[in-house]
Amino acid sequence: MKICKWKKRIGLDLSECNNTHNHNHHHHQKLLKRNTRREEKRRKRKGSGSSMILLQSHSRFLLQTLLNRLQNIEKGVELDHHWVEFDDVRYHIQVSMKNPNIFLLSVSLPTPSSETIFVCGLPFGAIEAIKAAYGSLVQILDPPRDGFNLTLKINLSKVPANQEQRQALLVKVASVREVVLGAPLRVILKHLASRNVAPDMDPLVALVHRPKESFFVFPQADKVTVMYPMRFNDSIDIVLATSFLQEFVEARRTAGLNNTPPCSWSHTPPPELKGVSTDALSANAGFVSFVIFPRHVEGPKLDRTVWSLSTFHAYVSYHVKCSEGFMHTRMRRRVESLIQALGRAKPDPESSKKTSHSRSFQRMSLKESRTNSFS
Repeated sequence: MKICKWKKRIGLDLSECNNTHNHNHHHHQKLLKRNTRREEKRRKRKGSGSSMILLQSHSRFLLQTLLNRLQNIEKGVELDHHWVEFDDVRYHIQVSMKNPNIFLLSVSLPTPSSETIFVCGLPFGAIEAIKAAYGSLVQILDPPRDGFNLTLKINLSKVPANQEQRQALLVKVASVREVVLGAPLRVILKHLASRNVAPDMDPLVALVHRPKESFFVFPQADKVTVMYPMRFNDSIDIVLATSFLQEFVEARRTAGLNNTPPCSWSHTPPPELKGVSTDALSANAGFVSFVIFPRHVEGPKLDRTVWSLSTFHAYVSYHVKCSEGFMHTRMRRRVESLIQALGRAKPDPESSKKTSHSRSFQRMSLKESRTNSFS
């Protein structure tokens, strides 16, 4: 079963929460468990499960730009675009009118931490991965453009004429992030599929996935353990992520997920990280570990496994932000319903005015009022 089918969807329901500012750990964990049970019952009634949203491996903007360029290559329009995607991966594309078939693509990777080893500004194995993925279509420029780790010279005249082959190749070009950042993990998992460890491989490998942040890989012949120190800047995100990860691990016990990689979460670092610097282990949302076996990287599963592991932190961050947005939406709807209820309870000024006009008052003297009061 492919690893990218992560567990199950976890919803957050704060409609029964009387104090919306009480974001303590126990409260959120109780809500998550309650709604997980509701989701499980809902899935049993429907007879089918729901999966969480997964990040695409290719850049949609880059893919669309490549497709538009090939369709309008005769016009010879100049291109010069910069953009940034998640985890601080920056792109720059440039096409001149003099060479309309030459497409220059520059990529800037997240700043590596002190534990991560880059070779010529790239993760180890990246050059070989690029050549294997793109062949003669792409030429690596050395040195790259200023401020970038990699610059590729793409010859659009070598793109296949066949529509399916062209689409597949362009999607692969748009997945340059996966090819480059996932290269070290791909090397390790390929050797796992052969049930051995890559020669000259360190006992513990640190791989970059966020600016100045790493996750760790402990390779063995029969399994590979992947460990993530989970860090978040916002205090609410820390609480939500901690509850999310605990439920994420619990979901592994469901019947339909027996073949997925074993997953564990703890407040303290796993024993495999003994000796790693304190700064690298400064996690405020605990540590998550996956154990990958050869069956998880067989054939086409390898690409999905590499991408899912490389972007796991971004995957968690995405769903934490979605959960936070869901809670804000529920709270806004609750406030709106309370305002409507208060509006209905407010007396109508027109009806109150009619009531007051229908009454008649008679001015009484002081003597008459005293007489009526004693009568």
